[in-house]
Parts: sequence; C-alpha cells; structure tokens
Amino acid sequence: MLTFEEKIAIFESYPELTRNDVSLGRVNFLFEESKRDKSIVGYHLHPNGNGFIFGGFVKGYKKNEKGMINIREFPEEDIRLVIEKSIHSLSQEPHEDLADFEPAVEEKWMNRNLQTLMLTKEEDMWSVYAGKNLDGIFPSYNEAASYLEEEGFTKKMY
Repeated sequence: MLTFEEKIAIFESYPELTRNDVSLGRVNFLFEESKRDKSIVGYHLHPNGNGFIFGGFVKGYKKNEKGMINIREFPEEDIRLVIEKSIHSLSQEPHEDLADFEPAVEEKWMNRNLQTLMLTKEEDMWSVYAGKNLDGIFPSYNEAASYLEEEGFTKKMY
C-alpha cells in the first residue's frame, strides 16, 4: 500500500486538480473545470492510507453508493489511470445516457479462467446468466456488477 504522502504526490502531479485540506487531516482534490455537477476527483485521502476517487461516470470499477472508488490498496499506476478516467469523465458535457448511468442492455463478463457470464437488463431487473441458466437477479445494475466483481469477473470490452 502506498503511503499518504505518496498518494498526495500522485494527485499533486496533476496541475488541473486543486488541493483542498478538510477535517481530520484528510485531503480532497477538485477538478474545477468540471462540466458536471461533481468536481471532486480525490476524496478524503487520509493519513491512514484510505482514500477515494470519484468514478460515478467511469465503468468497470466497484463503487460505493456515492460513485466513489476506494483506492486504499491501489498501486500508483492504477491510481493514475482512475484519476485520468475521472478527469476525462468530468470533462465531458453531460449526455442523457451518462446522466442516469444507464449501461448497455447486455454485457459479457469473464473471469481469469475464461468462464463467461452475461448481464442482461430485463424490464426493471438485472439478470446474470451462465449460458441459458439463470445465476441471479438483481434490482439494480450496481448490485449485479458488484456481485460479478466479488465472484472474480470483469466486464469484457468489445
């Protein structure tokens, strides 16, 4: 795990981010040129090593209910990649399809053993299929994606 100082140095290497010290020794980093309602990229970086990056418009990462990606155990290259994706997503004008986080109707997910599951939107629910067999039903995309990630699957990009 990177130290607090190492994480701060990574964020400070992006001139488009502005440091904002907050309570309890925590630090936020803002992207003031954001074209969206959100401007926080780095959130509550803490001396204990914890911290978050806003990923509400970024696909492929496990996020909390606020759209934040926990970077506590991330190596430098992963932190840089997520920072860049976050900045890029906040640089884009909002579009109707991005504003409500609506993903594709069907996605292929794969694990390291090359097993494949399909995530499909069916009416108001999200279903996970292993071939023709139903593996699970979830009320939201985020819950289904979290389940797949916990089971070791990642979204297959076409």
